[in-house]
Amino acid sequence: MNALVSVDHLRVEFPTDGGTVVAVQDVSFAIEPGETLCVVGESGSGKSVTSLSVMRLVEFGGGTIASGSLSFTRTDGTQLDVAKASPQVMRRLRGNEIGMIFQEPMTALNPVFTIERQLTDGLILHKGLTREAARARALELLQSVRIPEPERRLRQYPHELSGGMRQRVVIAMAMACEPRLLIADEPTTALDVTIQAEILALINRLKREKGMAVLFITHDMAVVAQMADRVVVMNAGKIVETGTVADIFEKPQEDYTKSLLAAVPKLGEMAGKAVPEKMRLIGDADARAVEAAKTPVARKPEVLLDVRNLTTRFPVKGGILRRTVANVHAVEDVSFTINVGETLALVGESGCGKSSCGRSILRLIEPESGEVWLGGRDIGALNAFDLRRARADMQMVFQDPFASLNPYRRLKDQVAEPLTNFGIAKGPALKARVLDLFDRVQLPRAFLNRFPHELSGGQRQRVAIARALAVNPKLIVADEAVSALDVSVQAQVLNLMMDLQTDLGLSYLFISHDMAVVERVSHYVGVMYLGRIVEIGPRAAIFGNPQHAYTQALLSAVPVADPRQRKFRDDVRFKPITSPIFPTGHAAEPSVYFEVAPSHLVLQN
Repeated sequence: MNALVSVDHLRVEFPTDGGTVVAVQDVSFAIEPGETLCVVGESGSGKSVTSLSVMRLVEFGGGTIASGSLSFTRTDGTQLDVAKASPQVMRRLRGNEIGMIFQEPMTALNPVFTIERQLTDGLILHKGLTREAARARALELLQSVRIPEPERRLRQYPHELSGGMRQRVVIAMAMACEPRLLIADEPTTALDVTIQAEILALINRLKREKGMAVLFITHDMAVVAQMADRVVVMNAGKIVETGTVADIFEKPQEDYTKSLLAAVPKLGEMAGKAVPEKMRLIGDADARAVEAAKTPVARKPEVLLDVRNLTTRFPVKGGILRRTVANVHAVEDVSFTINVGETLALVGESGCGKSSCGRSILRLIEPESGEVWLGGRDIGALNAFDLRRARADMQMVFQDPFASLNPYRRLKDQVAEPLTNFGIAKGPALKARVLDLFDRVQLPRAFLNRFPHELSGGQRQRVAIARALAVNPKLIVADEAVSALDVSVQAQVLNLMMDLQTDLGLSYLFISHDMAVVERVSHYVGVMYLGRIVEIGPRAAIFGNPQHAYTQALLSAVPVADPRQRKFRDDVRFKPITSPIFPTGHAAEPSVYFEVAPSHLVLQN
């Protein structure tokens, strides 16, 4: 069988003020129809640049294909060298014969167009569909990626959707024209494990039925084990190892591949361990490096955050007069406590209310009812002036560090800003404090005068953590703070957060969908579904003895980093989509729990 895509000796260069940077060097691989090739490696290894070169999009980012060929077999059987194709030919190719799922859905979607417009434009252009037929196809696509209320979503704009829903829209756009090659750059980064399983099953089905080839770029080695036919391992712009998925996982030859596999957190590793444990880093010789980490300080339990019956709803407007016709029950009757120096992880699928809960606690969103007590102070009762002062005790690290940092300000000014706002330091003391914060999050002082776009994703997230630490908070809400980071950078950031917890007695509300990471870092775990906590308890109880059906489903959907234990088959049973939207007069039932074991509570159905 002829290869659908053949990349030979690809070299990509970026001209900079400091000289030419070679991002990809001497890269060669081929993909057959109906085959999945996974490209793995650390941040900056050249994975995304390689994928952008296949679409010739790398040129829009300032890069040039210096040498090599990119051969693509078109629908009529002719061979096209993508590297030399005209802009008109590439315009017909992109989105039609080659589809791409981009890593950052907020930058991949146009903020001024509705979801319907963005889904139908490609169908009208490439497939010649009428506006009505394109809309029907768009609706079908949203249903296929498991988006609830698809009719309403079509009329919405990207900012009105959660991160996970935006990612699913991008996936639907990429698959709209049923491309012969699907390039997926970290396609499931923002998705929880249950939705991830469904999306990967969908890609597998299309691959089998349509003979679609998949170039899959990811840092999640468990997903690689489940999806790949062959694997390419990249480091510093070069391919260091390639082989079948079984060979890479069972008989890796290169030290880099071995260390990459060792750094992956595995579900079940924390069984029988009483306290969180630091992550293994790439380059660690063995597990002794983890065991030598700082021992958590034993503290007498002392409640820092007490959340009681927290409820947050968002109005749904309708009609000519834009009256409220329904409410989104984003957070419904949520209660929990977090002790000083401990971590509570909130897990659940995209759109379940995790982020809304975190933002409601900090009053970035005003809750409808309920109480939030922080250090004995009622946060909900504070006026604007007192709330501003109370924010020194509670800070947030957002999911997307690029969106939460000001692109026009230097990093030193952004870290210094909260110190200036709260009058904590000025003059030489301010400069010394900023230097200390950069040292604490392990960022070079040479970065002080840089702008956010000059840093990698992991480095930007460290800046966000430094800014949150500047005012010596007692509580940090980490909203998917490591979800978009590759394995090695994720491990470094998590170890940093755990060291800071040990040194400073910080408490974390850790919002995540990565169950293996949650098992590693948390003391307590709360599982959310449709705005409610359905199960909460000590980490060992949730992972070792899950009681609620949703918790069990969540854990069973976690991918295993073993190609012999594949779960993402076509027999994945899609769960029915339930909407959290209720009419304005709807009276929600209170959350009633029964205690399975001490501190282990399960919602009564």
